[in-house]
Amino acid sequence: MIDVVLPCLNEAEALPWVLSRMPAGFRPIVVDNASTDDSASVARDHGAEVVDAPQRGFGAACHAGLVAATAEVVCVMDADASLDPGELPRLVAELDAGTRLEAGTRPKLVMGRRRPVGRRAWPPHARLGNAVLARSLNRRAGTRLHDLGPMRAGRRADLLALDLRDRRFGYPLEMVLRAAEEGWRVVELDVPYLPRRGRSKVTGTVGGTVRAVRDMRRVLAEVAS
Repeated sequence: MIDVVLPCLNEAEALPWVLSRMPAGFRPIVVDNASTDDSASVARDHGAEVVDAPQRGFGAACHAGLVAATAEVVCVMDADASLDPGELPRLVAELDAGTRLEAGTRPKLVMGRRRPVGRRAWPPHARLGNAVLARSLNRRAGTRLHDLGPMRAGRRADLLALDLRDRRFGYPLEMVLRAAEEGWRVVELDVPYLPRRGRSKVTGTVGGTVRAVRDMRRVLAEVAS
């Protein structure tokens, strides 16, 4: 069994599609980040475990899900139907394939590189902000990533050992920075990126994108110091 952490803030509209497409052998853990809609009950009705994370913040929800997970391998992905859970086995297969390689070349973090499907999937302002942050990350950490994508796979013990501290939008960036510090090999696989369902709180709005970029720049500065 592989656990899938789904940070969730008011995603009642998207959850049925996401959870219905969860592959066999993948257990969804919906982390309810103080939703004001029926996200928690919808998740339970569709067979997901629900974990409460009352402290608002993407990182807070991810951390709560990671702590609640029990599987050796854990995936993380958005719950807004912009990413297809059917892609998760490919990420896990890449992670598992590394067990046949020498220790220094094994991937310890596999990330989905978003490939937008249609013009609505990834607004220009959000794509630009992501590209700028990816370049800053690559310069700082020596990585060669194109995207700070939210679909990821790694081993739970390894991820917890990174001791991530950010509880806001800087969490995904901090994960890669800390992984690079530890000498991890981080790899990307292309995954389709779909128009989200329901109201966007981050990439669909300029204000949300600005807040996310600000949090990530703060993490870059803190880790560098």
